[in-house]
Amino acid sequence: MLRLLRKITPHFLLKFYHFGVAMSGAVRFGFPTKKMITIGITGTSGKSTTVFLLGRILNAAGHKVGSTSTIEFCIGNECTLNKSKMTQLGRWGTQRFLAKMERTGCDIAIVETTSQGIEQFRHRGIFYDVCMLTNLYPEHIESHGSFENYKNAKKKLFAYLARLPKKARAGFPKTAIVNGQVAEAAEFLDFPIERKWSLGKELAGIEGFVPTDVRVTGSGVSFTLRLTKFDVPLLGEHVVSNAVAAAVCALAVGVPLEKSAEILKTISAVPGRGEFIREGQPFQIMVDFAFEPVAMTKLYDVVNKIPHARIIHVLGGTGGGRDKARRPILGKIAAQHADIVIVTNEDPYDENPREIMDMVAQGAREAGKTESHGLHIIEDRRAAIEFALQSAQKNDIIVITGKGCEQAMAGPNFTLTPWDDRTVVREGLAKLSNTWDSPTISN
Repeated sequence: MLRLLRKITPHFLLKFYHFGVAMSGAVRFGFPTKKMITIGITGTSGKSTTVFLLGRILNAAGHKVGSTSTIEFCIGNECTLNKSKMTQLGRWGTQRFLAKMERTGCDIAIVETTSQGIEQFRHRGIFYDVCMLTNLYPEHIESHGSFENYKNAKKKLFAYLARLPKKARAGFPKTAIVNGQVAEAAEFLDFPIERKWSLGKELAGIEGFVPTDVRVTGSGVSFTLRLTKFDVPLLGEHVVSNAVAAAVCALAVGVPLEKSAEILKTISAVPGRGEFIREGQPFQIMVDFAFEPVAMTKLYDVVNKIPHARIIHVLGGTGGGRDKARRPILGKIAAQHADIVIVTNEDPYDENPREIMDMVAQGAREAGKTESHGLHIIEDRRAAIEFALQSAQKNDIIVITGKGCEQAMAGPNFTLTPWDDRTVVREGLAKLSNTWDSPTISN
């Protein structure tokens, strides 16, 4: 019923409604971010990992940090996995949690800020001091209408930052931090913000932070940033960008790069982002959030650096009602890299799960997979994961993508069913633990 009302309600009335909800929530909870240093992180990907790394750096450096992200909600070192299927909570949820941060003594708030949240004014009433763009490429095109609209939604965050008053308690100027490798970087820096920094590439007139001596191996990444050596035991070239972003953002609020390097050296896992499940099985299992082509391509850059026999990939179309064009592309990428592709259900919302799966499978077929050779379509996600576990042989690697550490599966009318890919994997492994030396299923 709610979705129907949204479809028939004029757009200007919906915008008025969202603005009213956002501002009334800020008023109701007393504008809590006026009393904390507040950091907003937006971008197409890498936001949640950057929030995660930044939060760990700032807490270890002596601050008490609250954060909201796709991965988790944190107050200090106490974190709860995000069960809402929403990065920015609506209906006063974001302001309510920010108020809890302030009430419990947090001096810094980190808010993962999405394009859709911005369009629904969820950033309004938040008094940001630092805003960061991690990267930018086409995503959420069906909901925004075009890449231009998507980009402009994110630019609104920086325009908003430029209008906000400087907080005396911050002790540093309003700061915009933008990935200089983004083609549109200059647009995000073209606002009257006092301090502007660029990541990854030098831009004319902008202070830049460019990593050098970058090394990416099967055990982590290393790089040098302004004479400070970083060794981060997380996998993938994209980790360099995330670690640089977190360290530079921490520098913006007063944490030296040397301190960030010391802390990042101790972080060996991010929930649901290249997370390995190790229960003594003779093959490897990686759970990752990758749900669009760029992220999946980067994921395979990681997987290909890990010694393995075969690759078994379990994936879906990630999200009914959105970005349908990417579905066959995901299937094609998986088929080009994996020996066995298992297409399954994944957050169908109001769409027919089978239609989503068929679009993903079509991409796999275009890359040469067939139902008799390397392609399996199993609608029940638990059954799909268990089939992958049963199929795995010694030294294989199973890659399960699309949900990461998400805590729910979204169905019709936004019904949420409790779910965690990692838990399902562990439950499946428990059933198979006494059969690992037995003959296994092949293609």
